[in-house]
Amino acid sequence: MPIIPENQGSLSRRALLQRAAAAGLLATPAAGLLSACAGNEPNRSNETTGTKSKDNPFGVADGSSVKVVIFNGGLGDQWAKEDKAIFNARYPNVTVNMSSTQKIKTEEQPKMATQPSDLIMNSGADMMDRSTLINEGAIEPLDDLLTAPAWDSEGTVADTLLPGTVADGTQNGKFYVVNIAFTVWGNWYNAALFRREGWEPPKTWDEFFALAPKIKAKGMAPYVHDAVHGYYPRWALFASIWKSVGKQAVIDIDNLKDGAWKVDGVLRALEPWEKLVKDKLLLPGKLDHTQSQQAWLDGKAAFIQVGTWLKNEMAATIPPGFEMTLSDYWHNPGDPAAKDVFASSGEGFVVPSKAPNKAAAKEFLRAVLSKQASAKFAELTKSLASTKGSGDNVQDSALASANELMKNGGDDLISFKFPDYYADLDKESQNLSEELMAGRITAKQFVDKMQAAADKVAKDPSIKKQTRTA
Repeated sequence: MPIIPENQGSLSRRALLQRAAAAGLLATPAAGLLSACAGNEPNRSNETTGTKSKDNPFGVADGSSVKVVIFNGGLGDQWAKEDKAIFNARYPNVTVNMSSTQKIKTEEQPKMATQPSDLIMNSGADMMDRSTLINEGAIEPLDDLLTAPAWDSEGTVADTLLPGTVADGTQNGKFYVVNIAFTVWGNWYNAALFRREGWEPPKTWDEFFALAPKIKAKGMAPYVHDAVHGYYPRWALFASIWKSVGKQAVIDIDNLKDGAWKVDGVLRALEPWEKLVKDKLLLPGKLDHTQSQQAWLDGKAAFIQVGTWLKNEMAATIPPGFEMTLSDYWHNPGDPAAKDVFASSGEGFVVPSKAPNKAAAKEFLRAVLSKQASAKFAELTKSLASTKGSGDNVQDSALASANELMKNGGDDLISFKFPDYYADLDKESQNLSEELMAGRITAKQFVDKMQAAADKVAKDPSIKKQTRTA
């Protein structure tokens, strides 16, 4: 399977379940602990290190231990156990204490200013806010990982990564987050059902609205979505915006340019979503991600929008003969970036600044990004890793459809950066996405409220501003 690029450049699955709780980070008791880290240089004297060499570029100490925390979400954690075996084959005397959880912020944030874990997969609904971690000096820059030799191939680690992976993990000019999964987003459908009914998968909104009555006539809802986590519908809304306005207009949005949300095309991109809701084409009910996905698998809806972790997350309940197939988000006629695909790296690892064994944490990441580990990741999860070629030998129809989508995509990958830059703006965009898809606000109100929220951040001198250039 050919190489596939990436990013949300900004968001990965949920940022990858992404930032549902991100904006609340500073409101938690642990915020004070994080503040204790701010501006302080880590105490290097307590770090565990050994002798550096070409094969041991970070100086992993023989006999040391490293604590690794895995987010056990849609991708599971079996791939991480395989990574542990790969690491220990080279470092048999290093103890890897690995644990899995879905409560990353709850369990890990309180330890960040004292003695944190060495390596944390910061993902899911209960993830720590990235911008706060970076701005308060709570996590380590990992530029030296990028320049280190690749684990089992020629060149450096950076040379092995898919396009966008380094940019996705970079902020303030430094590389902080190692995204190990590569996700493609779009509208999923059951190809077997569509063949049986003689339905053609739509490419445009007009085609979808023409097909919708035929779907309803079969007793199915045309569409279902996660109505609980705001970042789920946001992926679809923002993909539509990008297709309608193009890359530069989105860069202006990320850079808080005055009036960026009011440019021609933003409202037009959101109006079909408003129509979808008003025409009652959504499956009723306030379903979360797995409930909506199960409803789709049960044949209650024809389409669902989500990322390529879908098959692995729902593997236990996929009906026989169900052909998961990914298609692109629909566009309006004349959209300038209609062929651009929403894809990105996600499921990010971070190394706390006060981690006692940074050397082993970085070396473990080098193993995770190896060809061997990445191929195993794709095999087990039916999703791509952020290392080039991870899916080349995986025979899976769902993964193949994502690959086909990427092969036929435009020159750029859809990405929004502001959710990684500004926690409050991130949360507001999630809330408004939920409101629009619930029919409680109009597309115009969404645009007006997002512009007002962006203006508020732009005018607040206490908020450190970020600049996106590409």
